[in-house]
This record gives sequence, structure tokens and C-alpha cells, in this order.
Amino acid sequence: MSARLIAQLVVSLGTVVGRAFFAAYKQAAANAAAGGGAAARGGAKEGAIDALTRKTGMSIEEACQILNVSKEAELEKILKNYEHLFNVNETAKGGSFYIQSKVVRAKERIEMERAEEAKQAAKNEQPQQSENNNHSSPPPSS
Repeated sequence: MSARLIAQLVVSLGTVVGRAFFAAYKQAAANAAAGGGAAARGGAKEGAIDALTRKTGMSIEEACQILNVSKEAELEKILKNYEHLFNVNETAKGGSFYIQSKVVRAKERIEMERAEEAKQAAKNEQPQQSENNNHSSPPPSS
């Protein structure tokens, strides 16, 4: 009788775990379908920025908070704050290696953001230049 009870318990647990796994998978698939088109909905810029956030694990807002700068801050201000926070958190001076690594990642994230914005600006200028070349007036005939 005890073997039968144990077998029923194992089967019941397997059924419950299986159903929970299936429900979790179904929800994950629905979330992926809903959020998967973020780049298409928000445009290429937001898709690239979201990719940067996923790649670095840090949003641009978080990076700005860590370095105590605004998004539009000058590069000199960012570097000044970076160097100060990096030096203050030296492990040899009793600082935190974790905070020091967060400071480095924040600087990298802001640099990646600026590089992506420059790349997008260059890409947007290219079609405008080619349109200007195509619509130039023909030379006057003599």
C-alpha cells in the first residue's frame, strides 16, 4: 500500500510541475511576442539603444546616475566624474571594487550611447547628401 501511495504522490507532483512549467512557458512566449517587436515599434534608434541596454546590463539613466551627470553632459564632465569616482573607490585606498566596476561600466555605457548616436546621425546625413546631389540643377546650356 505504501508503494502505491508513493507512486500516486510522484505522479501528482509530476503533473503539477508539468502544468506549472507549461503555464510559465506559455506566458514567456506571450511576453516575447508582445515585446519582440520593440525595435519595429519604436524605430531603429530605440531598438539599437535597447540592444545596448541588454548588452551592458545598464540603462543610460542608470549610467548617468552612477556618474552623477545628465545625458547631455559634456565629455570632459563625464571623464572628470569618472576619474574621481574611480580613484575614490580604489581597493588599495579601502574603496569598493564593486562600485569601481560599476563606475567603469557606466562610463562604457555612456560612450556606447554616444557612439550609437553619432552612427545614427551619420546614417541620416548620407541620404540627405545623396538627395541634394540628385536634385541639383543641370548646368546652363550655352
